[in-house]
Amino acid sequence: MKIFSGKQIYEADSYTIQKQEISSDVLMERAATQIFNWIHLRMQGAPVKIHLFCGIGNNGGDGIALARHLQEHGYNIAVYVINYSKTRSKDFLSNLERLKERKVWPEFLESDCELPAIGRDDIIVDAIFGIGLNRAPDKWVVRLIAHLHSTEAFILSIDISSGMFTDKGVVDSKAVVKANFVLSFQAPKLVFFLPSTGIYSNQWEILDIGLDPEYLATTETDYELIGKNEVLPLYIPREKFTHKGTYGHVVVIGGSIGKIGAVHLASQSSLRTGSGLVSAYIPECGLLPLQTNLPEAMVVLDSGEQQLSNIDFAFEGKTVAIGVGMGKDPGTVKTFSEFLDRVNKPMVIDADALNILSEQKSLLKKLPKDSVLTPHPKELERLIGKWKDDFEKLKKAKTFSKKYNCIVIIKGAHTITIYAGVGYINMTGNPGMATAGSGDVLTGIIAGLMAQGYTPINAAIFGVYLHGRAGDIAVEATGYQALLASDICNAIGKAFIDLFKIPEGPPQEEVSEKEN
Repeated sequence: MKIFSGKQIYEADSYTIQKQEISSDVLMERAATQIFNWIHLRMQGAPVKIHLFCGIGNNGGDGIALARHLQEHGYNIAVYVINYSKTRSKDFLSNLERLKERKVWPEFLESDCELPAIGRDDIIVDAIFGIGLNRAPDKWVVRLIAHLHSTEAFILSIDISSGMFTDKGVVDSKAVVKANFVLSFQAPKLVFFLPSTGIYSNQWEILDIGLDPEYLATTETDYELIGKNEVLPLYIPREKFTHKGTYGHVVVIGGSIGKIGAVHLASQSSLRTGSGLVSAYIPECGLLPLQTNLPEAMVVLDSGEQQLSNIDFAFEGKTVAIGVGMGKDPGTVKTFSEFLDRVNKPMVIDADALNILSEQKSLLKKLPKDSVLTPHPKELERLIGKWKDDFEKLKKAKTFSKKYNCIVIIKGAHTITIYAGVGYINMTGNPGMATAGSGDVLTGIIAGLMAQGYTPINAAIFGVYLHGRAGDIAVEATGYQALLASDICNAIGKAFIDLFKIPEGPPQEEVSEKEN
């Protein structure tokens, strides 16, 4: 699913109005009708008071039009116009007149007005600002937003939480509505998925308001949302007449005294993902635990006893994952640099290999094209530098990716894969995955897919999805706090099976009744 910028949404509106030969007022009515249908389906005329806070632009016009539908269906409503400017949109004004024709008189709120009383069991509809906001709200509007939060009433925001910008970070956290639910038109907004802005939208849902499908299909976007429907076409099925050599050979290079478990997790997850062969290239101290606990993997010993000191192996035809548990011993740093001179095939780079690269940035020029880097937030900061907000972080990551011809995976609640100027935002995963070793499992999954013939970018996108889905499946048995990285690894198979599960729909009788 594409994620459109604020500018592109405005272009889609204009294109739709022109192509479908409709007015902007008709498009606003579509939006209001969809919002009303969503509310009415869930409330069925319940005797709850609904407070609609409407700005004086098009977002406010949506709220005013919604108020008319609610009033016509007998809902108990109170309508407030947030009078923050003398400028009003044309469609806001026309909908305001229609509302007044039905004897509904909004209360106009000014900078010195008394704020309305709202019960804890009431519902607030936030239609103050939309995606066109380009400056911080006035102080008295910030005071109103604080008042809305203080009521503890359920807040439903229209299209986007008021006070949020679509294409830049939050300036004042007190100036943004923290919505319980957001009904977003046609496509989700990038701010729903970033750590510093996603906290203002607890849940969201997309409403189709009939924007032109040709524009939506042909317009290229900087970000795409990745779910099951997006990864299914990437899946490469297995043929009957094959053998383990068909599915590639992963070499996991890493480990040091006390950190052999990282290699174990990466190696096991590569096997679970389908790599035909896996070799763990480790210092001598890791031989016994690896051979004992993961008999499916082969072990190749480095000459170093407690850390890597001389990476020397026949890597031709193999997929390399390097860095997990590796440490930064001077000997390890030296042999890693020498190793980069010899390898010319895309590989997966994680953990201490990333830290070495960030400390010796000249080594970045040696990276094989389309290598996959999987940093956690601090490792990412060391690589690309500090950022002031999530938007600058994404910009810096894109610049880095283009400069070094690599794929950068930004881990988080919605892990984002950056490649060739596009960000692929993942929809699987949960807070339980914030646990030691989870990243090692991801490294192994991506390497396992690359070994089987997936392109590096497809392996990264698909791997991130599988990793998160395996975590979602595993957490159902453990809960967030008890989830271990090994649980994620053990659920990879179920994540594959889940790809082909058909969602259960309602009984046929219920569907027929609704249609009738």
